[in-house]
Amino acid sequence: MNNSTGLTTAEQQLLREEFKRLQSIAEDTFQAEDLNNVRTLLQQAAERGQLQRDAFGLHPLLFDLQTAVILAEEIGLNRASLLAVMIHNYVEKDKEKVKRVFGQEVASIVAGLNKVNEIYQKTPVVETENFRDLILSFAEDMRVIFIIIANRVNLMRQIKNKGTEEERRKVANEASVLYAPLAHKLGLYLIKRELEDLSLKYLKPDVYYMIKEKLNETRASRDRYIANFIGPIEEKLKAANLHFHIKCRTKSIHSIWQKMQKQKCQFEGIYDLFAIRVILDSKKENEKLECWQVFSIVTDMYRPNPKRMRDWLSVPKSNGYESLHITVMGPEGKWVEVQIRTERMDEVAERGLAAHWRYKGVKDSGTKLEEWLKDVRSALENQTTSDEQLINQFKVDLYSDEVFVFTPKGDLFKLQKGATVLDFAFHIHTNIGCKCIGGLVNGKNVPIYTRLQSGDQVEILTSNKQIPKRDWLNFAVTAKARNKIRQSLHEQEAKNAAFAKEDLERKFKHHKIEPDEGTMMRMVKKLGYKQMNDFYRAISDGVIDSGYIVEKYKEQTDREANPAQYTTENRSADGFVRNVTDELAQSSGDVLVIDNSVKGVEYSLAKCCNPIYGDDVFGFVTINRGIKIHRTNCPNAERLKERMSYRVIRAQWAGKGSSQYAVILHVVGNDDIGIVNNLTSVINKEKNITMRGISIQSSEDGLFSGTLTVMIDDNKQIEQLIKKLKAVKGIKNISR
Repeated sequence: MNNSTGLTTAEQQLLREEFKRLQSIAEDTFQAEDLNNVRTLLQQAAERGQLQRDAFGLHPLLFDLQTAVILAEEIGLNRASLLAVMIHNYVEKDKEKVKRVFGQEVASIVAGLNKVNEIYQKTPVVETENFRDLILSFAEDMRVIFIIIANRVNLMRQIKNKGTEEERRKVANEASVLYAPLAHKLGLYLIKRELEDLSLKYLKPDVYYMIKEKLNETRASRDRYIANFIGPIEEKLKAANLHFHIKCRTKSIHSIWQKMQKQKCQFEGIYDLFAIRVILDSKKENEKLECWQVFSIVTDMYRPNPKRMRDWLSVPKSNGYESLHITVMGPEGKWVEVQIRTERMDEVAERGLAAHWRYKGVKDSGTKLEEWLKDVRSALENQTTSDEQLINQFKVDLYSDEVFVFTPKGDLFKLQKGATVLDFAFHIHTNIGCKCIGGLVNGKNVPIYTRLQSGDQVEILTSNKQIPKRDWLNFAVTAKARNKIRQSLHEQEAKNAAFAKEDLERKFKHHKIEPDEGTMMRMVKKLGYKQMNDFYRAISDGVIDSGYIVEKYKEQTDREANPAQYTTENRSADGFVRNVTDELAQSSGDVLVIDNSVKGVEYSLAKCCNPIYGDDVFGFVTINRGIKIHRTNCPNAERLKERMSYRVIRAQWAGKGSSQYAVILHVVGNDDIGIVNNLTSVINKEKNITMRGISIQSSEDGLFSGTLTVMIDDNKQIEQLIKKLKAVKGIKNISR
């Protein structure tokens, strides 16, 4: 690769060394033209100016190669993963080319890496279990998880004297709260330990170097003590003809710091700074026998603490870990932990691919990851395929019934699959949900019923005029949103019912009527309402008019005072009008088609807007009085559609109108009796139009106002009549 890469001389030398190192580790896994194809692709990226250094001044070409070495040497991944990590930053728009040149497997990993990078660029708050879940849900191939962990290990190793302190602390904090726990979950214990130590080094340098210096200061005395402790053990084991080696594992600096915090003591108060590990070279069939033999030798020499004995040999941990742990009283009265295992057990515990997918028991936000890893472990225990084939068998599908979305500030929230903008609004806060009118998803304006996808960035749009509607229940899926919507609807209905009750009381007072509770109850039941709340709700919904109720109450009072006059039951005027309408619809063809195809349904024309044949109308389903037909421009239309849209249905006229309808015209004009005479004259001259009534009142401003009631065939006829009446000299306004 030529100097267009922007590498310094020292970096070019290091690049060559790392490349040879990668070849020596994983050469057998590459296909013949793989590395040449990578060189060609990277050269093209260099010519396009894509090889830009990051915030720490690290060159991407060298950095990605070093990450690939970590993957091959320390994690054990092969061809597809190594190629993907070296090319993924330069081929985002060439997915088909990647598939053609390197194969579907590499293309799949590249797509997963780019997808995770897109999410990470939204700068979420990473101190959450949700973000770990998000990465897992977006990494459809589990190798993507390994790669992003290896990438962070590589970064942590190189930023000691690079970038600003703030940038280093940010990277270290993410490594501590995100990547180290991920590595732990996946069994990458050595990497997890390194990430934690390096994080402490950048976040609390004073603590890190203090503990490091203390460990160095005590190393000589610690080494002498260990030599004195293991010397007699080695003699006994050799005498028993066992093949073994003994090593000492010092606690990590991060673990020591955690213990100091937990026990609230200084470094000198931590006594178990190390553990002795006896590792046997045993045949598979002799493993347990020889481990227990070592156990017997050690406990014969040093007094064991029975409370701290752990037998994971007879019954291994669920993650496959096998070992005997005992704590014995060593020289100078110090407790020493001794771990007994075989070479195979040690390899599985620290370096084997199986260990990479074993879960040690850290706190998890749910059980799905653990269940999935359990399935992986089960397959590993019965492994008959190669490591790379084994990895291919497992695609991450842990959170298929969950979605993860961001706020504009980068906060991350987890919702169930199918959740909408409205669900997210209620998840943030009830008041935001109740006022939600839509949202901005990834910068695009969307309605409240839009379903969210993992990785969406969502901003909720609100309005103080918005209130929850019953049809919201049709697309809200989370329990919180649905419960809050129902609660709000109930409160609205109770409030509206209270207003209706007050309105009715005012009407009674206006008519100078003091309603009797018993009479009122009997009237309400006769109207078909079992509960007073349903009755008042019907008034608030516009199903029945409060003025109509006053008339019905008077009728009920008169009926009870003069029962002899009511030997037969009279039908209500409302019912009579409705039946007449049905008869006309059936006999003359003047019919309404309701809800596209339903005919013969009981309906009546609403008195609030008096619809006539030809008007644009809609149906409103009442509780027990059939369907009310309203004009689309009815004064009550907006309220009905907002509050009870679930009870609004389509309606349209069909056939040919042949019945007549009463239409009330509101008229304003100059206060002159001649003008009124001219109005009536125009109406009388019209064919098929009959005037049924007129009511005129004068005002102090020289104008009169009033109403004209006419019988008319359809809306076209009334429109023509209104035009003629407006032409009368002195008329200011006429409207329906």
